[in-house]
Amino acid sequence: MTLQSVRRTWPLRSVALLAATGLAAAGFAGTAQAADEPLPVTITGANRVDLSLDGDNGEPTEPQVDLRLNVPGEEFEGDGDIPTVFQGDYKIRIDASELAGVASVKLPCAADGLVAVCDGYELYAGETYNRVGGIRVDVGDDSEVGDFGTIKVTGEGEGLEFTPLDIDVLVGGAEFVNRELSLPKDLKAGDTYEAPVGLRNKGGMDAEGVVLRFRGSRGLSFPDSYGNCAYAEVTTGSLLRQGTEAICTFPDTIKAGTAYALTEPLKVKTADFALYDIFNYSFTAVSPAEAKSLREAKDYRPGSGPDLKLTEVPGADPADYTRYAELDLPTTNKYDLELTGASLKGAAGDTVTAKLGFRNNGPAWISALRSGGEPIGFTVEVPEGAKVTKAPQACRETDIAEDTKGYLCWVSTPLLEDAELSFPFDLRIDRVVKNAKAKVALPDWDNPRESDKSNDSAWIVLNGTDQSTNGGTGSSDGGTSNGGTTGGGSSSGTDGGSGSSATGGTGGDTSGGDTGTDTDGGLALTGAGGVTLIAGSAVLALGLGAGLVLYLRRRAGQGGGTAA
Repeated sequence: MTLQSVRRTWPLRSVALLAATGLAAAGFAGTAQAADEPLPVTITGANRVDLSLDGDNGEPTEPQVDLRLNVPGEEFEGDGDIPTVFQGDYKIRIDASELAGVASVKLPCAADGLVAVCDGYELYAGETYNRVGGIRVDVGDDSEVGDFGTIKVTGEGEGLEFTPLDIDVLVGGAEFVNRELSLPKDLKAGDTYEAPVGLRNKGGMDAEGVVLRFRGSRGLSFPDSYGNCAYAEVTTGSLLRQGTEAICTFPDTIKAGTAYALTEPLKVKTADFALYDIFNYSFTAVSPAEAKSLREAKDYRPGSGPDLKLTEVPGADPADYTRYAELDLPTTNKYDLELTGASLKGAAGDTVTAKLGFRNNGPAWISALRSGGEPIGFTVEVPEGAKVTKAPQACRETDIAEDTKGYLCWVSTPLLEDAELSFPFDLRIDRVVKNAKAKVALPDWDNPRESDKSNDSAWIVLNGTDQSTNGGTGSSDGGTSNGGTTGGGSSSGTDGGSGSSATGGTGGDTSGGDTGTDTDGGLALTGAGGVTLIAGSAVLALGLGAGLVLYLRRRAGQGGGTAA
């Protein structure tokens, strides 16, 4: 098998760009081949595979080792052909002969027994485009506890100098599973959860030394500090990644088939704004020497106080242990989303600005951690006699209901507990209509975490005569409402359609992160937005975006089906 060249399709650009790209490619290749020193190439991939005798070794079709070649230089980003840094024949040899009788192996490329040779011709800067192939290892009929072997990967080629890779394979080694977690029914925001952290070595060999890693998202903290632990807080960047993580080292021997627990529960403090925050932990077999370097890495600060310790748990039930130990807590907090409208006056030909408001009155934030930051959507109708000349970047024109056009606006997630956003719409009054009203609304569906649905809608009022309809929150009895619009206004000339979320959702444009201000007709914000719902004990990571589209289709008489 020949390693395939990696190419990108690209749009036709200017002749100058084409020439520049071609010259760059030729220059890179020529320089690499003409250099006096050989080009250094590092073979990369996982250097260890631990095989479980119970067959729990990951998806059978997925390799545990992804072999690539790392070449000096900055990886190419952009359009056009990827420039090469080397052109010439080379070979990658994968020798798994030491695994005979130890494990079964699937090798890429042309294999002769347990040895494969992969041919290649071009190399690119970095390693993304220099993939050799995958190696899959499984237990065989003759595999036994303690069986060990090494896969040796080497390379050769004129003008190249390869750094080889050794992949150690161990059968039936130490294998840890974690004590399962359960949520107390009465846990409220502000309470402290006492986590019963522990592990069981279900492997066939003892482990000398173990590391405990645990993490809490933004709404969680750890009030105790231990001398054999180190802590790191992430308080900047994406809200999805903010939180506290810790690493604790234990020199203990973890015996095969034996369970252990911390000598005291690990305390997890929930903030007053916490809702569906995630706590997780895991144990890893790491020698004391390796553990020391782990604790000194990153921006960890050393803990204080006595050491956290492990104690053996005799007669532990294997059913109480799982590969992944994590919990959402608390689940009973609530938030209050509020929309605010605008009351405006003007003559025919005037342009007025309706500054619509969206805020979270708390006390909970909307973490949206399980959904990865799906957006909240709300609809904006246009008052009769008016036309939108400029809409926020986070809003796009859509059909709200049959014969009713308007806008669908997105708020990205997560949403802080005190977030306030502004959505300014410029409206040109083409025809004066007394008391022209248009509705602004969140979708009308059951959300158990929303504490007050009365302020989930608001009004835009143009030249109002009824003082009770002042563009605030809540419903109005004045005027005819087809979802809020009387007669249906038209719209054009928006300054932005559906943007991309800075926190991972689709549709909302938060213009650069967790706080910021869009000064070009977009949105001013503190925080970002989204929703995660709970049904029973199961997390339903439902973004309001898809649900809202389905809701709007049904109102428009288009039926159900999957939301686009």
